[in-house]
Amino acid sequence: MKVLLINGSPRKNGNTFTALSEIAQTLQTEGIDSEIVWIGNKPLRGCIACGTCKKQGNGRCIFDDDVCNAISAKFAESDGFVFGSPVYYGQPNGALLAIMQRLCFSNGANMQNKPAGVVTICRRGGATAAFEALQMPLQMMNMPIATSQYWNIAYGREEGQVARDTEGMQTMRTLAHNLAWMIRGLRGEHAPELPAREEWQPMHFIR
Repeated sequence: MKVLLINGSPRKNGNTFTALSEIAQTLQTEGIDSEIVWIGNKPLRGCIACGTCKKQGNGRCIFDDDVCNAISAKFAESDGFVFGSPVYYGQPNGALLAIMQRLCFSNGANMQNKPAGVVTICRRGGATAAFEALQMPLQMMNMPIATSQYWNIAYGREEGQVARDTEGMQTMRTLAHNLAWMIRGLRGEHAPELPAREEWQPMHFIR
């Protein structure tokens, strides 16, 4: 079993990566492999609705000059997904949205019925709006949504600072346990035990 985690931040080792790494480490304790794929910081194309991917039916976008098809090629072997993004003006990173839209159009068949979660990282606000936007395409792709004890949000500004959001990191771990539970259940493992729950660690930002 394997989960593909897509880092939609232009900063390879920033706070989005830190949150996804917490998920990856937790999945490992569940015996599930994972891979974090970075979309990079080079220009990315948006979908132009040409329909060529549907006509060719090969699971590839007609544009092959960025990371879209390289990421798409990993979908067949993936049993679950997590899409992570920083928050820009109350929205996910536009580059990640462009990639997600192209992936859904060109290779949606390898996304359907596989559990998925989304993660958003912000300094202060806008995370819930970005979180909702990232979930919308997954719901249209018949992908069961993995939830957590809270919305999958963590807070931080400087690189690695999100690791100090103790509740946010706990939320990432709970998401990983729930995702593992869903994957096992959907793969036909009989009555998988409910995931263990950590004692809630609420964190407030007024100190």
